[in-house]
Amino acid sequence: MTYEQILTDIKNKIYHPVYFLMGEEPYFIDSISDAIESTVLDEADKAFNQIILYGKDVNVHDIVTQARNFPMMGNYLVIIVKEAQDVKQIESMEPFLEMIPKTTILVIDYKYKKIDKRTKFAKTLDKDYVLFESKKMYDSDIPKWIVKYLENRNYKISQKACQMLADFLGNDLQKVRNELEKLIVAVPQKKTIDDNDVEYNIGISKDFNVFELQKAICYGDFPKAVQIINYFGDNTKDNPLIATVIILYGFYCKLLKLHYSTDKSRNGAASVLGVNPFFMEDYFEAARRYDIRKCVQCIAVLREFDLKSKGYNVGDVSQKELYREMIYKLMN
Repeated sequence: MTYEQILTDIKNKIYHPVYFLMGEEPYFIDSISDAIESTVLDEADKAFNQIILYGKDVNVHDIVTQARNFPMMGNYLVIIVKEAQDVKQIESMEPFLEMIPKTTILVIDYKYKKIDKRTKFAKTLDKDYVLFESKKMYDSDIPKWIVKYLENRNYKISQKACQMLADFLGNDLQKVRNELEKLIVAVPQKKTIDDNDVEYNIGISKDFNVFELQKAICYGDFPKAVQIINYFGDNTKDNPLIATVIILYGFYCKLLKLHYSTDKSRNGAASVLGVNPFFMEDYFEAARRYDIRKCVQCIAVLREFDLKSKGYNVGDVSQKELYREMIYKLMN
């Protein structure tokens, strides 16, 4: 089952005896677990029929013993095992799954890891219960996720503001969600969230950010690029060199994809690159400035500064000086 299907079922009061939620992205696991915790039982029933366990404090026998109980004066017994990745030999639960009554809802939050899907335990979960793998999202998918999250809350966001957030916050969905909630509280619902709102409420400069740096590189605007990296060098806590290197590496990789793509149409190329078609003019301009050879050279430069950002062979050189050297090599 997908994340959306699981949440839809919960909303429609369609429950399953066991939810095994595993994977690298904790946001989806927490969202499903929180939805069950907050909606299945009312506050009065929670005192008797909701039990929270923690993986480091329990074993498989403890979990099964609790799950085999029946609700007290209610329809469901909800048991949530948080940090279940700390439970030893959790696969040994398999023979006991069929003993769990349908009045029990057992939620197992198995974060940052996953069980082997080839095991009998995984196959039984997948066939008869809910086995959900929460995967990390690619950076290129974050803007779409931001738009969808805000749409579900009846908000809209400009493309520039959306990209600013994605570049600054990365693919930590919990962190992105927290910042979006700040904007939802601060911005009137009928107003489209723009770069000014992001700057004022999140603290991302609308003029000095990686999005604007990338644009300056696209159009060969060296003075603007130097302004931005000087700002980064003075604010390295919010703009560490390694984070900028990673984003620019992705940018040059997209340019290589564009060069090798057989579909050079706006929408076709956008699909290949995994970006919004709105930004394709920037990429077309950059591709004219950076042929395949130059893209490869720039990636080599970024590899050099990836090492330097980690302290390799730099001595007492500041990050600001490294930023200046890097942008000069990339644009000259």
